[in-house]
Amino acid sequence: MEFGVFSFNTDYGIRADTLAMALEDRGFDSLWVGEHTHIPASRLSPYPGGGDLPRPYYHMVDPFVSLMAAAGATKKLKLGTGICMVIERDHITLAKDVSRLDFLCNGRFLFGIGGGWNAEEMENHGTQFSRRWKVLRENSEAMKAIWRDE
Repeated sequence: MEFGVFSFNTDYGIRADTLAMALEDRGFDSLWVGEHTHIPASRLSPYPGGGDLPRPYYHMVDPFVSLMAAAGATKKLKLGTGICMVIERDHITLAKDVSRLDFLCNGRFLFGIGGGWNAEEMENHGTQFSRRWKVLRENSEAMKAIWRDE
């Protein structure tokens, strides 16, 4: 059985490189970090966990920056996005970022993706909430083509 750890990856929590080294030293299999580019001030979307939105959601560090720091500090630890908001990123740039990170960490990257729950956040990035699954599929297929085709 393999065990991984999820971190909200905030600027006031443990640094990703420090956490990654500690996890690798203790025999954990993976480190996962989430993504929210921002939380809109006028958010109407309810938090799926119920109640108030926990403070770390407002302060997440970019997952690719953090995972690159973690990659440089470790040798075996798998590094994953849990989850990457594909619909909030340019799919061409994202495909390149994912492949570069995977190359630089020697194939240890695990690409977790999702559609998200915060309608206002994704609409700030140009995706209508009702279309998020379609856009996620289209962008994922485009990234696969970029990786597959010369």
